Amino acid sequence: MFQKFTNENASPKVTFGERVAYGFGDFSSNILYSAMGVYLMLYYTDVVGVNAIAVGLIMTASKVFDGVSDLIMGVIIDRTKSRYGKARAWILRLVIPYAIGNILLFAVPVGWGVTAKLVYIFFSYNLAFTVLFTAINLPYATLTALMTQDQYERSVLAIFRMVLATSGTLFIKTCTMPVVRFFGGEANPRAWTLTFVVFGALEIITFMITFLFTRERVQATETKKDSVPISQGFKALLKNKYWFIATINLILIFVVQGVSNSAEAYYTKQVLGSSDLVGTFGVAFQLTQIICMVTFIAPLVKKFGKRNVLLAGAVVMAVGYAIMGIGAKSMQLLIAGCVLRGIGNAGVSACQFAMVTDTIEYGEWKTGIRTEGLVNSAASFGQKIGNGLSVLILSIILNIGGYVGTAATQTAGAIMSIKAAYIYVPILLTAVQFLILLFYKLDKEYPAILADLEKRRIREMV
Repeated sequence: MFQKFTNENASPKVTFGERVAYGFGDFSSNILYSAMGVYLMLYYTDVVGVNAIAVGLIMTASKVFDGVSDLIMGVIIDRTKSRYGKARAWILRLVIPYAIGNILLFAVPVGWGVTAKLVYIFFSYNLAFTVLFTAINLPYATLTALMTQDQYERSVLAIFRMVLATSGTLFIKTCTMPVVRFFGGEANPRAWTLTFVVFGALEIITFMITFLFTRERVQATETKKDSVPISQGFKALLKNKYWFIATINLILIFVVQGVSNSAEAYYTKQVLGSSDLVGTFGVAFQLTQIICMVTFIAPLVKKFGKRNVLLAGAVVMAVGYAIMGIGAKSMQLLIAGCVLRGIGNAGVSACQFAMVTDTIEYGEWKTGIRTEGLVNSAASFGQKIGNGLSVLILSIILNIGGYVGTAATQTAGAIMSIKAAYIYVPILLTAVQFLILLFYKLDKEYPAILADLEKRRIREMV
């Protein structure tokens, strides 16, 4: 039933079913990632009763360990040889521990003292993200480069990936609170734990679909990676200018997403008076994004390139945020802003990871060294740095505003801080992202680079 890693039956074409199966991996990843982004901070402050700034510092400090684990896992992937390939093998090995790590995040012993709670948060957070999320998501990210070298096909895979990732986020935003209430309500810590037991089972099923129905086709023929010292791989990475730009882009994207997603739970609860609006906004935002990605993003990428589609998406997102800022409590304007953000994020999400993957060939062309795992591990580190910064930024903003999770009512300063985090910080950071991406020109150079790499391989085979 399991597919073996062989060259003989490897087809150059990625089938529609394989694209869908690949996308299910990010559905599973986004159950954990979106739960962290939308509800984890709220769970810690309002259910567990710990200070936002303390949690923010823990999560940000943990990114140091997270970065080390990314680089270690990248090296491991590059040196992995198994009957199931370099990446798929790790999905099979870690899918169950990954689900358990998600459950432990939402199982803080509320009867413990504050210090003990913070220690538990530190260890459970690092187990879930530093170890398990890294060890399964990094091979998953690397799988794109191992399935095909065709630039457009990678873009299509990225679109399928992000459609299913967005579906995972929509699932979390619309289903979490109803399931929590089913098990006992928002204030009941046990209800949160049971909810993520259910979601953990879904994570296992969806990641196994990816493992069972995808194939690894691409292997380097001219380089024996086992003979390439780790230090040489890092030196090659440092010469990859487009990897730097794509990684900084990822950092900014995930800071924006992290701050906005986490602030949304506070915004709907404290400013608009209903936590259920997270689901309403989620439908407007994520459903719009899904529709756009499956209808017209792929032709736009093919015609205009990844960078230009991502730039256009960033502009539309900023306009959407601005409309939400103008709209205040007007539900029509808030929904309109969410729809525009969904349209813009379709372009951003469809291209963000595919751009990183394309830098693998640029690095190989520039240095003669091909390291899929290391490129993706370093980019993953950038993504997690973005996540960590988003938590720290949000916690600092809430702390400056005087937010107290257990308070019956919030001060005007606390409300203003929530609005700033949800609306204005994302606009500012999106503008910075736009400026940085003006220096990314790999889309135009990629065909010539790939052709030159193919000539090199032919010469070495002769």
